[in-house]
Amino acid sequence: MIHEKAEVQTKNIGKNTFVWQNAIILSKAVIGDNCNINCHTFIENDVILGNNVTIKSGVYLWDGINIENNVFIGPNVTFTNDKYPKSKSYPEQFQKTLIKEFASIGAGAIILGGIEIGTNALVGAGALVTKNVPPFAIVKGNPAKVVGFINKDGSKMKQIDNYFISNSGEKFYINS
Repeated sequence: MIHEKAEVQTKNIGKNTFVWQNAIILSKAVIGDNCNINCHTFIENDVILGNNVTIKSGVYLWDGINIENNVFIGPNVTFTNDKYPKSKSYPEQFQKTLIKEFASIGAGAIILGGIEIGTNALVGAGALVTKNVPPFAIVKGNPAKVVGFINKDGSKMKQIDNYFISNSGEKFYINS
């Protein structure tokens, strides 16, 4: 379903994807199946969304962003793609950002360009992400720091001494 007040220029949009009012999606963007693109969003040309992705209101996805399957992007998350932005002066190539499958990014987080957010990672609301986020990590703060880990089911791993243990018995350590 594409709302009548949305501007969707791409033909590369999957089945059962909803695009709400005042969303703009440029012609070369690729959107997977069963996605939910909320109102007041903007998606540039060199953007790929996997299947089952949710993009909440107020999110702008710039060239160079790749979001894998089953990812949640909360409201007003900010992405960048240019390390040294100048008006009317563009880099030869924009920074690439990769959000791995099952990651979740909380409301108002800021994700700098060139970042990889790992599988099942959780970025807290309002976090400023300046470096890669490991798989299953929970990050929060400014700058964002690993404060724990989550299991595949979304529950928080139990901390024992200097490590965290998953439901399946794997150990995870916070690297400073």
